[in-house]
Amino acid sequence: MFASLRHLCVLCLKLIHLNQRELFLRHVAQTSSAPLALEIVKADCCTLYGADGKQYIDLIGGISVANVGHRHPKVIEAIQKQLDVYLHIMVYGEFIEAPQVQYAKLLTDNLPASLNSVYFTNSGAEAVEGAMKLAKRVTNRTQIIAFNNSYHGSTQGALSVMGDEYWRNAFRPLLPDVLHLEYNSFESLNEITELTACVIAETVQAEAGIIVPTKEWMLALRKKCTDTGTLLMLDEIQAGFGRTGKLWGFEHFDIVPEILLLGKALGGGMPLGAFIADKKLMDAFTKNPVLGHITTFGGHPVCCAAGMAAMKALLEEGWIDTVGTKEKLFHSVLIHPKIKAVRSFGLWMAVEFDSFETNKKIIDACIAEGVLTDWFLFAANCLRISPPIIISEHQIKKACEILVRVCS
Repeated sequence: MFASLRHLCVLCLKLIHLNQRELFLRHVAQTSSAPLALEIVKADCCTLYGADGKQYIDLIGGISVANVGHRHPKVIEAIQKQLDVYLHIMVYGEFIEAPQVQYAKLLTDNLPASLNSVYFTNSGAEAVEGAMKLAKRVTNRTQIIAFNNSYHGSTQGALSVMGDEYWRNAFRPLLPDVLHLEYNSFESLNEITELTACVIAETVQAEAGIIVPTKEWMLALRKKCTDTGTLLMLDEIQAGFGRTGKLWGFEHFDIVPEILLLGKALGGGMPLGAFIADKKLMDAFTKNPVLGHITTFGGHPVCCAAGMAAMKALLEEGWIDTVGTKEKLFHSVLIHPKIKAVRSFGLWMAVEFDSFETNKKIIDACIAEGVLTDWFLFAANCLRISPPIIISEHQIKKACEILVRVCS
């Protein structure tokens, strides 16, 4: 008995002396063998603070999440106000909860008339899942078309439409009747037929390294879907909320989808996703069967309150109008022989190097110098830039000067 007690005491002492990094690696499920493993103790505006006192200029904004910066005062105020009223009270779609209702109204007031019904989810990936179900339900078709090098999430259905076999193969079998085409290819549009339920496309391909389609191709895609009765589903989980210099990315191309997918910045730093369509389509979930798509925590009132406050701040404070000038500033400073190209669409950039090895060394050097960045899933030789839209010109210049310096 005493031996067991002594062993327990030794174990307790060891646990006490484990630091946060060790506990993170031991008890938090990992997604790679080499996480960044930065211990962040505070985030404010465009700056992250490490446990060691080090400050980082955030050039990725939680991967296109913190569009109005970390802990925007209006977001914090909205969260605190909602905490004093209620948290979760009922599964989605049963009670009238003011944060959901008001945020849905704000979103639809700033969207084309046909996008008038919002289904809130917990994440962008869950929005993809629900939207694919909706498309099959309302069209009575089964085929889903996606594009090579596209990313829509890692859940079962979202993974099925992901555009890279390397990431899909280990988890097969996935959803049947999914076809992948070449993005921005006119010839590929011939594959869209009266058998196709929906085409899911990123308005701008993100993880491929910021691949912007031509307006002509987007118009042709819209026409082909219309001609075949196929629903066009645009993934703006990263492109939305001012990232491209307009509130919605599709505004650049003069098209409107039947279904819009949102996430990331939608929650103002809280977990929230949504798919938006015409109410005539969305009502398909109410019958045959009833409760055709349900969720417990989707549209959590605190998350909706935070997201609505962030969107209001984005609209009222004029940050979207600054995107073009800041984009040009990045381009003017990011000049070095090792930089092969800088592809951008607003404050959304891929800085291309000759290899992943070069890129990774530069990313690590940037982090060591106090600039946080990362790489792209399908363009590992490209460095990611997607900062909070409220980033200052001073911070842009400082971050870029560090990036260029560590290239040498």
